[in-house]
Amino acid sequence: MNKTVNINLAGIFFHIDEDAYLKLQRYLEAIKRSFTDSQGRSEIIADIESRIAELFSERILNEKQVIGNKQVDEVITIMGQPEDYLVDDEIFEDEPKQRTHTTGRSKKLYRDTETSYVGGVSAGLAHYFGIDALWIRIIWLVLVIGGFGTGILIYILLWILVPEAKTTSEKILMTGENVTISNIEKKIRDGFGTVSDSVGQNLQTAGDKLKEGFESASDNISNSVKNIDVNKSTNRIKSSSQTFFDTIADIFMFFLKLFAKFIGIILMFTGAVGFIATTVVFISSIFMGRMDQIHLGNSDLVYLAEASSTPIWLVFLIVYFLIGIPLLLLFYLGLKILVNNLKSIGSVAKFTLLGAWLLSLIGICIIGAKQGLSYSEKAPSISTEKLESITKKDTLYLSMRSNETYSDSNNNNFNSFDTAFNDNGDKITFARSVAFKIRSTRDSVAKVKVIKTARNSSFESAKVLAENISYEYELIGNELLLDNHILIPNDDIKRSQRVEVTIYLPVGTTLFPDENTHRFHTNNCLLSKTKEGHFLTVSNGKLLCNDCNDEDDDDDDFEIDVNINKDGAKLKINSEGIEATSNTNSLEINENGVKSKTNNVEVNIDEDGIKITSDKE
Repeated sequence: MNKTVNINLAGIFFHIDEDAYLKLQRYLEAIKRSFTDSQGRSEIIADIESRIAELFSERILNEKQVIGNKQVDEVITIMGQPEDYLVDDEIFEDEPKQRTHTTGRSKKLYRDTETSYVGGVSAGLAHYFGIDALWIRIIWLVLVIGGFGTGILIYILLWILVPEAKTTSEKILMTGENVTISNIEKKIRDGFGTVSDSVGQNLQTAGDKLKEGFESASDNISNSVKNIDVNKSTNRIKSSSQTFFDTIADIFMFFLKLFAKFIGIILMFTGAVGFIATTVVFISSIFMGRMDQIHLGNSDLVYLAEASSTPIWLVFLIVYFLIGIPLLLLFYLGLKILVNNLKSIGSVAKFTLLGAWLLSLIGICIIGAKQGLSYSEKAPSISTEKLESITKKDTLYLSMRSNETYSDSNNNNFNSFDTAFNDNGDKITFARSVAFKIRSTRDSVAKVKVIKTARNSSFESAKVLAENISYEYELIGNELLLDNHILIPNDDIKRSQRVEVTIYLPVGTTLFPDENTHRFHTNNCLLSKTKEGHFLTVSNGKLLCNDCNDEDDDDDDFEIDVNINKDGAKLKINSEGIEATSNTNSLEINENGVKSKTNNVEVNIDEDGIKITSDKE
């Protein structure tokens, strides 16, 4: 059982084995003795201790791990061999020497405030990539001008997250040099400026001591060679045999780190571009008043706000946080992979961002649920009018009427609402959610049925919205003009308000539909089987073109007569529908509905409902 010691090294606490502690203590004391007469001795020693603490921190996995002789030997190997600084040889008398190859240079990203103009980010990046700081500053300028302020945002993030190179060790790491005792001493001495006579004397004294140290080390090495024993030689052979495998491991770790850096670049680039693009889109949408252009799935922000009765600014923030926070954290993750010494954003910031994102997720779920419930009920408002002047001997001209001020017929956005001003300068809310269909009828005159529909959370509220829809049509002579748009009150909520117009024409009537009606008729309209811009005769369930060419005639009538030869039964099927008759019963199915007669009971099912009559009272 070994005793452990708690030490405070450069402000960091470590648990260290007693033997390792004694070795480290002798090592530091030897270093202090080598700089007894050196200018800046206290700063050199402080930086050496800070670097040793940093190396220890890199080698422990958790706070309770104990530092042993292995970790101390690795740090001494990196910092420099003790015999070069008058370290007593007795430190290494009891153990074999470790492998002496030094690790490759590893740059770290710091802000260089000594040569900076603003925050030292450009100078630090210049050291990291090994180029002149002028090129980095030119890149920032290009990003600011050509990237709509992108460079400013990235610069501020790097200024916040990248630490400043304050200590001598950090300044050495920033340039990619190995942090050894000699480099620390050189860096500090270079910072003193003009060398005075007293500094020269101190350097001369330090040189003499180093010379004496080398001579003493040479004598010790000679004595060691003379007094070498078998056990120590065996340990050295074992240590040499491990060098090959250590080299293989170093090569593998190099490529692994290179791959990690590549992933970090992708993550950082994706996060930065995505976050900046999201911010630019949202901000530009606010100033341009086009928040309906921002879509989340099949819905835009304005639609979500209106459908869920939620303030538009709240929906805006929820969606922005929902998208922007993951992109910002993706950028930070990529930067963390690239920069080992990156400052943490702190637990408060992490939990704040996580909390904001979770609240945004919950908020969008609530908005989606409210939107779904607000469309749960559908209600109609129906009106019917007979066109007494249109009979089966007349010709009806049909066209769509637009308003040049706010309803352009070339606009393809049929179902969304928009606002404009009418001829009187009043603000109106309109949409082009209008459709019509043509039906044949056996009545003597034509009629028009207008069905206004809307949705809401209850049937009653949906009924009110449907009745508030304003829709106009006009019969001028033999021309029927249908508005290609609807109007709703400006303060009404938008709940799929739409209008469907059904035009019933007597069989034998001639119809001339204008070409501008093509986009407005439904799929089950008789016009869907013919072409606009022609004179069409209304037949039973179809339109016959009077002036079409043979190649344009799509009349594909067919008729099948089947004689069952049982009680005179007959079945007829054609484009007009199905008709079955017998001696006592009959069934007729066509576009007008279902008509059945059996015994003394007759059943009619059509758009007016179900009607049952009987010969018996």
